[in-house]
Amino acid sequence: MPSTEPSPRQPARTWASLVGSIRIGQAVITVVLLVIGAWRAAADGVPLPWVLALSLVFLGWYGGGLLLSRRTADRRLATWWLLGLTLIWLGAVAVSPEFVWLAFPLWLLAGFVVRLPGALLLSAAVLAVVITAPLVRTGTTSYANVIGPLVGGVFALGISRGYLELVRDGRERRRLIASLVATQEEMAALQDELARTQRESGASAERTRVSRDIHDTVAQSVSSIGMLARSALETDDQAQSTRALTQIGALAAEGLADARRIVNALMPAELESSALGDALARMLERLAAETGITTTLHADDDLPSLGLDAEVALLRTAQSALANVRSHAAATRVVVTLADAGDAVRLDIVDDGVGFDATHWDAQGGAVAQGGGYGLRSMRARLRELGGGLDVESALGDGTALSAHVPLGGAAPARRSGDDG
Repeated sequence: MPSTEPSPRQPARTWASLVGSIRIGQAVITVVLLVIGAWRAAADGVPLPWVLALSLVFLGWYGGGLLLSRRTADRRLATWWLLGLTLIWLGAVAVSPEFVWLAFPLWLLAGFVVRLPGALLLSAAVLAVVITAPLVRTGTTSYANVIGPLVGGVFALGISRGYLELVRDGRERRRLIASLVATQEEMAALQDELARTQRESGASAERTRVSRDIHDTVAQSVSSIGMLARSALETDDQAQSTRALTQIGALAAEGLADARRIVNALMPAELESSALGDALARMLERLAAETGITTTLHADDDLPSLGLDAEVALLRTAQSALANVRSHAAATRVVVTLADAGDAVRLDIVDDGVGFDATHWDAQGGAVAQGGGYGLRSMRARLRELGGGLDVESALGDGTALSAHVPLGGAAPARRSGDDG
C-alpha cells in the first residue's frame, strides 16, 4: 500500500497542480466565451469571414502569449502583449458588441499581468467599454447592463489577484522546502563530522591510556628483568643466580598479566583483591627484595573513600616513581606516605638518591632530558585528568621527593584502605 505520510515534495506538487489547473481553466473560459461571442455576432448579421478573422486573430494572439509566458517572465513584455490583446478586443467590439463577452478574460489577465494600479485602470477602461457598447448600439441601457459587468469585473480581478498570491505562495513553499532539504543535508554532514571527531578523540584517549599503562607496568617489568638478568650474569654465586632467575620469572608472569589487563581495559591486578595501601606495601617489599633498598610505608589506617580512577592513578604514580628509583636514583632508602589531606588524598615518595635538577625540569615543561621524562609527564597528566596534581622537589646529589594528590570522590565505586577488598 502507498505510504500515507506526506513527503516534503508533496505540498509543492499539489500547489503546482492547483496553479496549473487555474491557468487551464482560464484558457477554457476564454475559448468558450470567444465561441459564444462569435456565434452571437454571426447570428446578429456580421459577415462570417469577419467573425472568423477576428476570432482567429484574438485566439492566436492569446495563445501566443500563453506560450511566451513559459519562456520569459518579463513583466513589461507581458504588459505590452495584454495591451495588444485589448486593442484586438476593441476592434472586435467595434465590429460587433457581442464580443463584449471577452471582457471577462481581459479582467482576469489584467489582475495577473499588470501591477495593481495599472490593473485597476485597465479594468475600469474595459468596464466602460462593456457598459457603453449596448448604449451605442441600441441607444438605451439597463441596470443589468451596468451591475452585471461591474460584479463580473470585480470578481475576475479578485480571482486574478488571488491567483497571484497562490503563485507567490507556491514559490515560497518551494524555497522553504529547498532550504529545509539543504539544512537537513548540512545537519547530516555535521553529525557525521561530530561522530568522526568523537571516534578520533576516543582513539586518541585510548592510545594515551595504553601508553601510560604500558610504561607504568610492562615497561617497568621488562626494565627490572633486564637488571636482574645482568646481575645474574655478573655473579658467580649460584644461589644469587637462582634467586635472580626466580624473580625474572615472577616479573615476566606479572608483565604478561598486566599486558592482558591493559588490552581488556580492566583494573590493575594489584587492586583486584586488596586496598591501595596493601598494594603499595607489596610493591615496596618486592623493590627491597630485588634491589636491597630499604623501604618504609606510612599509610593512614582509615583513609577516606576513593574512586577506582583515583586509586589507579595513585598506584600507577607509585609504580612509575619506584621504577625511576630502581633504574636511576642509586638510592639506599625510600619512604612512601599515603595520607588523608582533608579534601584530598596525598601520596609522597621520597628517596635519598642522586636526584636531578627539578627547576630545569619544570622550565622545560616536564622533560627531564632529550627523549626522556615520559614517566613524570605521564604521572602529572594522569593526575590532572582527575583534578589532582604532581609536585616534584629534587636537586643534584640531594635525593628526590614526589608528592601526588587527588581530590576525594571518584567516579567509580571505592574501597577503604583498611578493607580486605
